[in-house]
Amino acid sequence: MQELHDAPLAPLTTFRLGGPARRLVTATTDDEVIAAVREADDTGTPLLIIGGGSNLVIGDKGFEGTALRIATRGFALDGTTLTLAAGENWSDAVARAVAAGLAGIECLAGIPGSAGATPIQNVGAYGQEVSATISEVVAYDRRAEETVTLRNADCGFSYRHSRFKQDPHRFVVLRVRFALEDAGGLSAPLKYPETARALGVGAGDRVPAAKARETVLALRAGKGMVLDAADHDTWSAGSFFTNPILTEAEHAAFVRRVQDRLGPDVTPPGFPDGDSRVKTSAAWLIDRAGFTKGYGSGPARISTKHTLALTNRGAATTEDLLALAREVRDGVHAAFGVLLVNEPVTVGVSL
Repeated sequence: MQELHDAPLAPLTTFRLGGPARRLVTATTDDEVIAAVREADDTGTPLLIIGGGSNLVIGDKGFEGTALRIATRGFALDGTTLTLAAGENWSDAVARAVAAGLAGIECLAGIPGSAGATPIQNVGAYGQEVSATISEVVAYDRRAEETVTLRNADCGFSYRHSRFKQDPHRFVVLRVRFALEDAGGLSAPLKYPETARALGVGAGDRVPAAKARETVLALRAGKGMVLDAADHDTWSAGSFFTNPILTEAEHAAFVRRVQDRLGPDVTPPGFPDGDSRVKTSAAWLIDRAGFTKGYGSGPARISTKHTLALTNRGAATTEDLLALAREVRDGVHAAFGVLLVNEPVTVGVSL
């Protein structure tokens, strides 16, 4: 187990932002992870868990405690059951699953970060969410001081949310188990219209899983959503805001605000989300409120490829990023009465 003091954290995040940790521990086995967590809990030391760093906004002052970087490795296939160690690179794991002829996560290709983070956020894109294929999550329960296995139904999955995110100081994910599908090399039925259009098929159709993965990677790259050190549009956390989910009354008020501002013939995107709720598009809101691609004049700006990504142009600070995020959030609220919620986890700062 490696230990460093006054260690920079910015290089461990996709934003490349944030100050140092008083202590940085890198664990490469489950036992090392558990030992580091127990030590922090026993001594009352603040603990920050870091996986791939793709969903973190760390304050410029850094973290006055122990940052635990989970670097465990493990990729195991047993028939259609895939078990991943928390530290496995997610995008690489998707590629290996597809190469093995298995379906269910191929449209989650190119998402940066580690496997252990996927159930926390219920990672999803292009019509797939990990909650549809996760069968079990093995985690260390800090409250019970033991390793536990949580079945899918115990994980409290919902849109970009889970039991792990609801109670962030209780569970440390060690392994994630997926129930994938052997469809003879084909993908799961395509659910996302943009993916189906790009492949020239209809919603619900299947295509070779490798082709679905390649198409999603191309779509993501076109939006600056595949990591590239030379491309500052990828110095981000991907989508910075979640898509708002509105009640019927809130949605009706929102539509009125849109038509008052943009004209009576303008209908904002709306998708049924159960319990009489409607999900709308954060990217659409941001763009229509005047925050277009490339918006900003400072070192933190909206991506030139996608309005939903806030980016570090190379010399930004976390405060620069947060100032931009607040400007966008407040501008959307003033225009349409909808409050955007940040998707990345903030450490030592708040929006």
